[in-house]
Amino acid sequence: MWLLLAFTSAALLGFYDVFKKQALKNNAVVPVLTLNTLFCSLIFLPFVVLSAMGQISETSIFYVPVRGWEVHKYIVLKAVIVLSSWLCGYIAIKNLPLTIVGPINATRPVMVLLGAIFVFGEHLNLYQWIGVLLAILSFFLLSRSGKKEGIDFRHNRWIVMAVLASVFGAVSGLYDKYLLAPVESGGVGLNRMVVQSYFTFYQFLMMCVVLYTIHRIRRSVVERIPAGKPSCLSDYTPFHWHWAIPLISLFLSVADFAYFYALSLPAALISVVSMIRRSSVIVSFTVGALAFHEKNLRAKAVDLVLVLLSMVFLYLGSK
Repeated sequence: MWLLLAFTSAALLGFYDVFKKQALKNNAVVPVLTLNTLFCSLIFLPFVVLSAMGQISETSIFYVPVRGWEVHKYIVLKAVIVLSSWLCGYIAIKNLPLTIVGPINATRPVMVLLGAIFVFGEHLNLYQWIGVLLAILSFFLLSRSGKKEGIDFRHNRWIVMAVLASVFGAVSGLYDKYLLAPVESGGVGLNRMVVQSYFTFYQFLMMCVVLYTIHRIRRSVVERIPAGKPSCLSDYTPFHWHWAIPLISLFLSVADFAYFYALSLPAALISVVSMIRRSSVIVSFTVGALAFHEKNLRAKAVDLVLVLLSMVFLYLGSK
């Protein structure tokens, strides 16, 4: 069951990346991300309200129990970590081809595995080391592919953002394991619906603060610039509505629901679920090639195959 949920989450995440790319084309990142967090909050708000009113049974998979600050303090940190990953990821996907961002994101299980070594004291076996080395090789080859499109991995700020998004995402994956694991297993034992519902609310509040702060700073700077004088703010991308924006929230919410549900099942393995989720790159890579007509696909396809092979070896090593 948890494997099916993990693959479902992966497919939905692939389309989530596609809708992000579509919505961010010539669009402002922060307003799009703010709307994304708003729509995600609106999706889960009915579950919170109906649960509090007793209209949803405690045995339902949609039930959201009431919890105090001793629980919510963990969720606030979760929101900060995920929002950091999203912000970096949105900036990267706006400025880079999907066929480059996707494989970088797909190396996230390697980061989770390395994090598990340092945080949880886990040890790598032969298969896992092969998976790590293949992922490193794929990243090196991907950097060579990027150079053909004028993207220097060592000096490109958008690549830095893509890598940071993956790092924060890996931290989030490790933190999810800690939050959802039973107390007797060293975790916090939080309810998955509490985590998913409330971290979307906290993210929306945080993005409102970010949006307001950026607006105030930009307005203050613009007022000090003499009329007709050139400014770096002239390069600011204005926001416009796009039909893909609500679809980002919808596909992400359902993908995360399947993800958290999978992790809540006793037999689920975070390392395997994380790897399966990264197979979403197949969807985003295919759509990037067909719909966005991205370049240098043959070389990138080889990089993608290496990433997928690394996940296979990581899976074999986790059995």
